[in-house]
Amino acid sequence: MRVVACIPAKDEEGTIARVVLKAMRYVDKVLVCDDGSTDLTGEIAARLGAEVIRHERNMGYGAAIEALFERAIGLGADVVVTLDADGQHEPDDIPQIVEPMLHDEADIIVGSRFLDSKGDRIPRYRKYGIKAITGLSGKFSHVELADAQSGFRAYSRRALPLVKPSEMGMGASTEIILKAHEAELRVKEVAVKARYGKNSSSLNPVYHGIDVVLSIMKQSSIRHPLIFYGAPGLLSLAIAAFFWFWTFDTFVRTRAIITNVALIAVAMTMVGLMFMTTAIILWVMVSVVRER
Repeated sequence: MRVVACIPAKDEEGTIARVVLKAMRYVDKVLVCDDGSTDLTGEIAARLGAEVIRHERNMGYGAAIEALFERAIGLGADVVVTLDADGQHEPDDIPQIVEPMLHDEADIIVGSRFLDSKGDRIPRYRKYGIKAITGLSGKFSHVELADAQSGFRAYSRRALPLVKPSEMGMGASTEIILKAHEAELRVKEVAVKARYGKNSSSLNPVYHGIDVVLSIMKQSSIRHPLIFYGAPGLLSLAIAAFFWFWTFDTFVRTRAIITNVALIAVAMTMVGLMFMTTAIILWVMVSVVRER
């Protein structure tokens, strides 16, 4: 089977050489997406024999993964392994990530940092953040994983075209798992090591978390518009009905209108109608797209 390693990278000149050289021991070809680096990341990878896809400006993790998947499909890859360029993932773990796929045990294999004591090496604040995002991701994607945010993964040829992300940023990891569930692909986890040094995991964890949460909200609004927008719309209309009743009841008894109460009734009615209209329009649009 033809195994291709795909490495998204931005400003990783200090670690890219080690990652590329070690990955070459276990795969047939290494692809690197230089996602708008301002240093020598792309040049180093190319000199070492990797094929480099260059983005003139930083487009985000998801955009880099999409570009790598497209090229891997064009190369006829049977298995694609994704790993980070910052040295967090250990290329020596590639064989154990690929092995279950060689035996047709899964379509996507996720390298988990939390399946054994190896997770103890992760800084505590990152561990809690990853687990919180993983829990939220599991509720949304209906795929229970120990480490849904791991970028160390293996994909089969069948999975690649079905899970190509549309998210530009870090939310792509969650989107891929969601698409895997929708396509009824088999997802499995294996334990891997994680290296956290001063040059590893440079991405701001707060930004990472916010990006993933916003991505989950976006995907949820697209896939379930009647629930995402309809539920708060109905709640707003229910609150509006209460304040309208209060307004009319006061007027009948006293022939006076409580301005603040009436304004709340009007505002909640407008908000509720806006949410309900949005829910119906998006539901119709999504239904049309799916039918096509």
